[in-house]
Amino acid sequence: MSAKKVKRRAKAEGTRTQDPEGTRKNIIEIASEEFALNGLSGARIDEIAARTRASKRMIYYYFGDKEGLYVSALENAYQMVRQGEGQLDIEHLPPLEALTRLVEFTFDHHRQHESFIRMVMIENIHHGEYLDRSKSIRQLNVTAIDHIKKLYAKGVKDGLFRRNLDPIELHWQISALCFFNVSNRATFSKIFGRDFGAPEAQASLRKNVVDMVVRYVVRADKLPAT
Repeated sequence: MSAKKVKRRAKAEGTRTQDPEGTRKNIIEIASEEFALNGLSGARIDEIAARTRASKRMIYYYFGDKEGLYVSALENAYQMVRQGEGQLDIEHLPPLEALTRLVEFTFDHHRQHESFIRMVMIENIHHGEYLDRSKSIRQLNVTAIDHIKKLYAKGVKDGLFRRNLDPIELHWQISALCFFNVSNRATFSKIFGRDFGAPEAQASLRKNVVDMVVRYVVRADKLPAT
């Protein structure tokens, strides 16, 4: 190796050492793309290292092995969606407006973060095995249910929402509608010869998802006029 290459490598290593959090974040971002594209078995540490500011040795130092990196990527994916929900500040809104905003956010987030959907699909192929190893994902998702519980309780108290709905099942329903929009968009578009990813189609689907959730949650005699 030439003197110039040695110098450049030393400088790069020094930069990474001085910004460990930035390096770790960079590794997770690139690894998430690789895992979403190729799955756990298909992703390669060599390729991830080549696309980041890190060496293979540094990746193993931070994450232990490829599975450890995969779990960290899963944690990061869930953290992003939960952080976005936390920034909605819906607790101060009327229940119907808060519910609408939550559904719109979920739809938009999933549409804009296809890699998140792919990561969840891949983890379901693994039957949640690696998610179960995480020390933080379950706790991260507690906040999602807390938000819905508070929102729902307020709507019931105001006489607006139907009683006896399970907040976890409500979260499931919202997630299912928004998730399917991304996970099955390609196959539906091919089967029916219609571009479900087109802006006008997405706008219509977004509105319909909100409407379906509202009609599921709101009492029949309190539904807004159409």
